[in-house]
Amino acid sequence: MAKRPTKASSPDAPDGAPEKTAAPRKAGRPTSAKPRVRKAAAPVEKPEPAPAAPPAPEAEAASPAPDFMAFSAEQRQQLETLSLNLAKAAMMAQTAVAEAALSQADRPAALSPDPFNVGPAMSSVMASLAARPEKLFQAQADLFGRYMELWSTTTRRAMGETVDNPAPSDKRFRDPAWSENPMFDMMRQSYLATSDWMNSLVSSVEDVDPRVKRRAEFFTRLLTDAFSPANFLASNPVALKALAETSGESLVRGMQNFAADLERGAGSLKISQADYGRFVLGENVATAPGQVVWRDELFELIQYDAATDQQHAIPLLIFPPWINKFYIMDLQPANSLIRWLSAQGFTVFVCSWVNPDRDKAEFGLDDYMKKGVYRAVEKTLEQTGQAHVNTVGYCIGGTMLGASLAHMAAKGDDRVASATFFAAQHDFAEAGDLLLFTDEHWLAEIERMMDEAGGVLPGTAMADTFNALRANDLIWSFFVSNYLMGKAPPAFDLLSWNADQTRMPKRLHLQYLRLMYGQNALSKGELEIDGERIDLSKVRIPLYFQASREDHIAPMNSVYRSARLFGGPVTYTLAGSGHIAGVINPPSANKYQHWVNAALPETLQEWQAEAEQHPGSWWSHWADWLGAKSGEKIVARDPKTGTLKPIEPAPGAYVKVKS
Repeated sequence: MAKRPTKASSPDAPDGAPEKTAAPRKAGRPTSAKPRVRKAAAPVEKPEPAPAAPPAPEAEAASPAPDFMAFSAEQRQQLETLSLNLAKAAMMAQTAVAEAALSQADRPAALSPDPFNVGPAMSSVMASLAARPEKLFQAQADLFGRYMELWSTTTRRAMGETVDNPAPSDKRFRDPAWSENPMFDMMRQSYLATSDWMNSLVSSVEDVDPRVKRRAEFFTRLLTDAFSPANFLASNPVALKALAETSGESLVRGMQNFAADLERGAGSLKISQADYGRFVLGENVATAPGQVVWRDELFELIQYDAATDQQHAIPLLIFPPWINKFYIMDLQPANSLIRWLSAQGFTVFVCSWVNPDRDKAEFGLDDYMKKGVYRAVEKTLEQTGQAHVNTVGYCIGGTMLGASLAHMAAKGDDRVASATFFAAQHDFAEAGDLLLFTDEHWLAEIERMMDEAGGVLPGTAMADTFNALRANDLIWSFFVSNYLMGKAPPAFDLLSWNADQTRMPKRLHLQYLRLMYGQNALSKGELEIDGERIDLSKVRIPLYFQASREDHIAPMNSVYRSARLFGGPVTYTLAGSGHIAGVINPPSANKYQHWVNAALPETLQEWQAEAEQHPGSWWSHWADWLGAKSGEKIVARDPKTGTLKPIEPAPGAYVKVKS
């Protein structure tokens, strides 16, 4: 391989080598027939060297070959290294793509070429725009005006005029290389103007069904994000600079990362977001001390060690989402919610869900309620000898907990004294961008994927969905960093957890998507589980709802609407940041802010108008609320001496099962 790029460059070839013989071949020149006639006349006495002496004018004009010998030996070596590395990177990419294609060859084709039903959504939007030509003309004039302003600014800058060029707010273009070079600066501004115009045009449509419009908006944003000049080597000055500075090594490393991700995804590109090998459960993540005190086919129950001499008598039982693994609440000692709760004097139990396989394909909402929530409550009370327990439900775990509380209320079961909901929804009318993935076309594709996997949804499917909701942050930033820049994925515990997804049983997942997102049956009182109609208004125990201002999975208004469905006293608290950082925000970090308001008026806007803002975490506010409902202080409990015998140390075995 080393010889091919060297020979192609041929810096030591004399002037007039291959280039000179190839250059005169122009249209209208004599073909090879005439030289044969001349050779036939050659034995006549004239050797005639004269025609070969003066080179043809065309040849002279066509052969200004660069004098590579003018470069120093070091520069020639750098050019040769660059050439070799570019060839190596190209070959690695071709090999990886070919192997991926072979690995995918036997897989069945998708049921629909458009599983998200984007085509009809875009047709509706285009039809609406066509029906109002004045709006379309106005939009075209707006785009033309943006381009004219850009051309004017670029021209003035090219003529040496100082032009005000504010620092880019879009983090994709924050590197100075995007602004310093006029060509890349124009490319950047042209892209931003066009993408903003396209997204605004789709958003301006008024007479289209809101869900259809939202789908069109979402996929227009995905499209414009994908076509950013930052995502292509030839139009990314930062990547080109790295390519030049490393003589192509950055691209070779990038293609190595690309090939490794294709192999890890078994032929599908599975972009690495973190250095997954750096984090080991029980060693440098999920290290809070405790014991698994119960294990069955659906979950492990973990009781954590006391961090104080005394604890509240009423234990705290946490139900995390089964879509993710529970150790988001115990990443590092500094940000561990579990450790922090233990330090506040609470006896903390966590339900660690099994990573379901094919044998759980027919498990549904009734199984997760009766065999999950009910049994975890029973075992927690058995271990502590108490009559009541306080509970927490995070995200979808909170949805299940809320439905279970209504089921308990209908049965007269009062063992749960209070419940806290982290970013949990029970009213799905305004459930955010995940509503886009509940269209029947997409559900048919989901069902096909689960059937192909033996009755479970592969963990990568949900990871891909969540990544698509924040494509610039969770897809394209890593595409650029890993492949174009050739950087190693960062050692980031949160992103490592984010990629550690679980499988989901087919029956449970389809029930959740259709009944909750599709029909909003829980909020309407139309959901039936285990023979009982679920009525949230019958839940009259104290409840604490936490929402995050920038949450795109459980939007703050969706959580607020959910809070108003219950019949007991409700405390609603709004935190800064999003679905994860808004929840996992220890007081010691001094980050973000939170808002509190004891009232619960009809709308979120009314609540916000009277809410008080406080700096930092909301955890202390919640701990005060929870402490008042957790009974007297008793001697701290030891997980090893309870009624249930310890099985193994935390974090247990189920959380370590990979999808």
